[in-house]
Amino acid sequence: MVHHPHNAGILPAFFMECCVQERYWLMKSEPDDTSIDDLAREPQRVFAWSGVRNYQARNMMRDAMQIGDQVLFWHSSCPAPGIAGVAEVVSSAHPDATQFDPESPYFDPKSSADAPRWCCVDVRFVAKTPLLSPAALRAIPGLEEMVVLKRGNRLSITPVSPQQWAIIMEHLG
Repeated sequence: MVHHPHNAGILPAFFMECCVQERYWLMKSEPDDTSIDDLAREPQRVFAWSGVRNYQARNMMRDAMQIGDQVLFWHSSCPAPGIAGVAEVVSSAHPDATQFDPESPYFDPKSSADAPRWCCVDVRFVAKTPLLSPAALRAIPGLEEMVVLKRGNRLSITPVSPQQWAIIMEHLG
């Protein structure tokens, strides 16, 4: 992993340890844009996780995500938010094409092909799960420190510890 001093404090210590092989993430998507059902309909398709315009979330994709990392797919800004499935990171970070498209809501006129400001990773469907709402997650012992459950957290990408991942996978059966 490339170390960037401006990332200090963003990633929990367990992500910075050299011995951690698999990493886990929670990534939010509005289901009207891309849902777990969209991924499930085309399980072999690679979906670019584009449109992220938060520097902390971008830095996590750029500096910490690796091919093979597992993702909790979170439906957000909808009537029933929560974990809706699992995906897998299948590419390293690369420039987000939407930043160059004037027709895209994610267009960034300050970005250029020579100096892109935004990146994305590609993900692929793994499984659809029963919805785990924020209230359901809060009721599961061992998830109290999960970043997505912290008051005021609005990041679209957050790290998940190996212990939290195991608890959620056990809960989902």
